Amino acid sequence: MAKPWGGAGRRRAGLRAWVVRVGSSIVVWTVVMQLMPLAGPWQPRLPKTWPATGCVDRRRPNSTAAAVKADVAVAALGEDGRAHLSPPALLPRRVYRSNGYLRVTCNGGLNQMRAAICDMVTVARYLNLTLVIPELDKTSFWADPSEFGDIFDTDHFINSLRDEVKIVKELPEKLYKRKGHKEPLSMQPISWSTEKYYLKQILPLIRRHKVVHFNRTDARLANNGIPNRLQRLRCRVNYEALRFTPQIEELGSKLISILHRRSASFVVLHLRYEMDMLAFSGCAHGCGEGETQELTRMRYAYPWWKEKEIDSERKRLEGFCPLTPEETTLVLKALGLAKDTLIYIASGEIYGGEARMAALRSAYPRIVRKEMLLSEEELRPFRNHSTQMAALDYLVSLASDVFIPTYDGNMAKLVEGHRRYTGFKKTILLDRRKIVELLDLLQDGEMSWDEFCESIKELHGNRMGQPSRRSVLLGRPKEEDYFYSNPQECLVQRKGNNGDEIFIRNH
Repeated sequence: MAKPWGGAGRRRAGLRAWVVRVGSSIVVWTVVMQLMPLAGPWQPRLPKTWPATGCVDRRRPNSTAAAVKADVAVAALGEDGRAHLSPPALLPRRVYRSNGYLRVTCNGGLNQMRAAICDMVTVARYLNLTLVIPELDKTSFWADPSEFGDIFDTDHFINSLRDEVKIVKELPEKLYKRKGHKEPLSMQPISWSTEKYYLKQILPLIRRHKVVHFNRTDARLANNGIPNRLQRLRCRVNYEALRFTPQIEELGSKLISILHRRSASFVVLHLRYEMDMLAFSGCAHGCGEGETQELTRMRYAYPWWKEKEIDSERKRLEGFCPLTPEETTLVLKALGLAKDTLIYIASGEIYGGEARMAALRSAYPRIVRKEMLLSEEELRPFRNHSTQMAALDYLVSLASDVFIPTYDGNMAKLVEGHRRYTGFKKTILLDRRKIVELLDLLQDGEMSWDEFCESIKELHGNRMGQPSRRSVLLGRPKEEDYFYSNPQECLVQRKGNNGDEIFIRNH
């Protein structure tokens, strides 16, 4: 009688055990790879009542650049015996019949283009279009030759949205090499439009022409009256799909690390006092006669800056001008910012140079800029690329303990909204109209310094980036709260265990 565990039997049993182990490993690996996309957006949340001291919260925030790296992959051993990162699992592709191709040329600076890209992805998704990677502005004041891929991670952008919309790097050859080919219809969508405009007016044009080119994209989608699912897609593009290139992320992380080594906390001051800003806005308060004339000449030199004759003082009194460095100094002191506060200046070149910055530097000697923290060699690839330099400032602004913009331009608005989305980080929103009124009373001797300080603090007690609802002004979209400064549809209000209201992301 044969032995039950003879040589052949043992080999077959061993083979079966080996097959089971391999099969189990494949199943486990597949499950892990499918679950990886779900792990990326999660992060621990701090309680609303976390203690803070004074104007600056002493907790060190997580770097956005570092947080981005968390959305990576599983480590596996290669043939060399070293651990390697496998690429993250791709989202399932959304399958749909495309109604045509949408080409867009964004206009403006980094953050105006960033918001426009979010809007155009949303339009493409709603109309079932194929989006061509956006082209960036190269003809405006900044004359930056950067392409989309020089600023944003193109592959991540395409892959992270593949379950919503198809994005291609260029138009297929068959569309522009066919016989009788004509240039695509080029047009400007109407500003502040709802999705209904695109459905009724734009979709028929795309079906007819196959390709439509939007040659301007700023503020082409309304702040309000948009379905929540589309509003949340705008957020997803902005906060998840638009990742800066690894080079920008790495240098941004280094800047943040340097600042944290110098101080447990730091403030970012978005000081909008560049020459182009003043010329465009017509704000010349505090400038000499020669400087005012220079700014006026510059304003007339750019035909696409529509407003030419501007009453500078009237605009200032209405709160439509950025604060000067001297005015900013007084406001920071009135808010109680300590003299030894580490302040990072996020801006371009200040008009008037170091002479204009003298009062601010005297009051706050620990003022730094990226040019002071990084070597010339590190910054050389970014020189003459204003959008890439602005991307570094964006990352630092997002990671700061306190963010203070002196003007509500596009960067100020987008950073404010991003800081709300990442936990309502402190953002001091200066009420420039009231501040100017108080400054003039102080300068005229009609108000004491103590009264000025008390008024400034009282004025901004509820302007620290706390949860709030966007203001809606029917028929006046430019004057109402900007969607990207307060993306309330992307945040859900809940009741905590202790009855307190808490806000979390709405995915």
